[in-house]
Amino acid sequence: MRRLVLFSTLIIFLVLFSFRAYSQKGGVSIGVVDIETIVKSMPEAESADKMIKDIGLKYRDSLQAIEKEYVAKMEDYDKQKGMMTPEQQKKEQDNLKAIQVRYQQFQEEKFGVQGEIAQMREKLLEPIRSKVRAAIETVAKEEKLNFVLDKGSSALLYSEDKSDITFRVIDKIKRGDNK
Repeated sequence: MRRLVLFSTLIIFLVLFSFRAYSQKGGVSIGVVDIETIVKSMPEAESADKMIKDIGLKYRDSLQAIEKEYVAKMEDYDKQKGMMTPEQQKKEQDNLKAIQVRYQQFQEEKFGVQGEIAQMREKLLEPIRSKVRAAIETVAKEEKLNFVLDKGSSALLYSEDKSDITFRVIDKIKRGDNK
């Protein structure tokens, strides 16, 4: 039993030593960063976030004003509906629908996927992303890292060009040599 433990320890030691030696002779080296922590430490990211939130609050206030207008007109309509002619009812219903459409259009224009806030966010964050990307690439090259991963998402943030096998894969597919 004692020999088995000694032998197992020796094997583990040799495997770890071999891996370390391989790594030092040009094996793969990987770095990890926490993008969230990096971005939080940047004053320009903080000010961009504040600007986006401020504009968002302003737009939310405008949406609430449209909503209040709709609720008030709906209450008035409900109160006066019995005294209105069918033509007046139709006109008021059209006015209420117009307010609903205006609300939805405003919401989409400001908060939608292609809305003003999304465009502003992209415009403000792109220089920050570029700065972070450049810093990661510089540090990776200085530290002789082959790959850099994001701790929070496991996304690949940097890789050496020599590690990209895209065109070899395409070549393999075109040749029909998928063995």
